Amino acid sequence: MSELSKEAVLQALSDIKEPGLNKSLVSAMLVRDIEVNKGKVSLTLVLITPAHPFRKELEKEITEKVESLEGVKSVNLKTTVEVPADNSLQAGAQVMIKNVIAVASGKGGVGKSTVAVNIAVALAEAGAKVGLMDADVYGPNIPLMMGVDQLPPPNASNRIPPAVAYGVKMISVGFMVKPSQPIVWRGPMLHTAINQFVQDVDWGELDYLVVDLPPGTGDAQLSLAQTISATGGLIVTLPQQVSLDDARRGLEMFRELKIPLFGVVENMSYLEMPDGSKMDVFGSGGGKKLAEEAGVQFIGEIPMDPAVREGGDNGKPVIISRPDSNAAKALRAIAADVSLKASVIAMRNKSLSIPINIIN
Repeated sequence: MSELSKEAVLQALSDIKEPGLNKSLVSAMLVRDIEVNKGKVSLTLVLITPAHPFRKELEKEITEKVESLEGVKSVNLKTTVEVPADNSLQAGAQVMIKNVIAVASGKGGVGKSTVAVNIAVALAEAGAKVGLMDADVYGPNIPLMMGVDQLPPPNASNRIPPAVAYGVKMISVGFMVKPSQPIVWRGPMLHTAINQFVQDVDWGELDYLVVDLPPGTGDAQLSLAQTISATGGLIVTLPQQVSLDDARRGLEMFRELKIPLFGVVENMSYLEMPDGSKMDVFGSGGGKKLAEEAGVQFIGEIPMDPAVREGGDNGKPVIISRPDSNAAKALRAIAADVSLKASVIAMRNKSLSIPINIIN
């Protein structure tokens, strides 16, 4: 009869891998605080994102492995979250942003801001510290979509206090101009605004800063790369060919700027009919084809749903207004996927000695 010990528990868990890392949980030091006392085993699983898409599977596998050991009477598994910081970011010492998620598209009207808003809200809902930067200075829609029309009053720090909604801190040019006022800026002014959004806003400590970039491949994208860079970029497209052609340019823009690609998201993929069938309003399979041709992951499809538009117009994102809808579920899954990828990239940048694979 083998003795139940901490070493026996570690050995039992040694073949369980953290998805995304080419290492077991044990060798990656994500299983900690193991205690064994008269057949009672307690231990802690460290998650690298609060929105971990495989949390339940990992908890189940760990519990079953430990319970299978001879002499185990009970298992008390706790979880904690440690979001790794991307050391490649260049914001400066006073800005405590661990990861930057850039959301882009090649053209307007594809739902890029909707995706950015709901990713931010979903991550905050999961327990992350999240900021949302509206870098689309020519079409700043974030205040409307988040239901906030002004910034809070200045505080003693002399830094710009961000607005807050649904647990998300946010900044936008939309807070600083009238809704109907056109923004006619040249590149240097736009660069200054993005730099101030990063450096002068009182973000506090953030696990993730989600950046809603303007359509195209212009000054804002270059300014973001020069000001802080990004842990990774997400491309939003529609299934139709004209959208795909523009999205491909956005994708190649990230590569040009040396920003890793999380993958491609296809918005408005299909319309769900009352009889359960699906209508491909804008065609089908375009986003997946683009991802395959570009050699990146196709992250998911978001169905057309009037609740998404209504939530954007009413300042209540669909993640909040219709949490059980298929659109909200798809957006929540995308947020979980992207946050895990961001943590994987951050760990790779932190220690090149750890071999890491992006999940496909």
